[in-house]
Amino acid sequence: MITESSVPPEPDPALIRLGPAHLVAAQALSAAEGWPHRLEDWAFLMSMSTGFGSLAGGKLVGTGLLTPYGLGAATCNMIIVAPAMRGRGLGRRLMNALLDEAGGRDCRLTATEDGRPLYERLGFVGTGRISQWQGLANALPAPAGVTPATPTDLADMAQLDRCATGMDRSDLLARLIAAGPAWTLRDADGLHGFVACRPFGRGHLLGPLAARDDAAAEALIRAAIAAHAGRFLRVDLTEAGARHQALVRSAGLMPVGGGLAMTRPGMIAAPCATGASTYALASQALC
Repeated sequence: MITESSVPPEPDPALIRLGPAHLVAAQALSAAEGWPHRLEDWAFLMSMSTGFGSLAGGKLVGTGLLTPYGLGAATCNMIIVAPAMRGRGLGRRLMNALLDEAGGRDCRLTATEDGRPLYERLGFVGTGRISQWQGLANALPAPAGVTPATPTDLADMAQLDRCATGMDRSDLLARLIAAGPAWTLRDADGLHGFVACRPFGRGHLLGPLAARDDAAAEALIRAAIAAHAGRFLRVDLTEAGARHQALVRSAGLMPVGGGLAMTRPGMIAAPCATGASTYALASQALC
């Protein structure tokens, strides 16, 4: 007779490295969570990231990506565990793998309320609220002085972004400029701000947006919205960007949630001498 005690315990899911062969299964996991990521969005993230997954019975039941920005910083993202596998420590195993991969880097992420307790136990601290806005964009008049970004703007954009975030995201910005559209705002003192938009989910995602002051941020938001009138647009506003909530609402975007920006301190970059702020994220995954 087979008793309960004689049945061998189910083995722990195997931890694997994610690759292109896992794209379809990974996208299915995020879709089951109600996340809007397309296969193309997963491929974009994985092309810049190291990924780990959990396999149970040959099926992908968990994912996590680490997107490095030079040697000083990285983001942890796409951390998903299938509902049937929760409560078994898979999320912590995936996070530990990401943090081991990160080494001494400063690690950032955008947390849901469900994920926040785990991240706090791993040493992450909250640094600000993120508000997500989306909808069909209304037409806004395009402001003067905002011009399309070109590869010649990359060095200045990367420097301004580094001042705003403390991260070296030159590779990400180069990809965004190449894919377009992206815009810059300059004055007599040089680059005053920039914004990019890229295809994502149901439409386009506005961000990152870094600027030296609120007036520059407003002009760049208006330029990006004007270029996407009549199309579905999403923006993830930081606490600095929250000062422009009335503007994005007037453009037809509505609040649909958000998250908590969190950081696990590591080799944090030295402060920049020139002030700048991030007003909109590249995405909640890329921060």
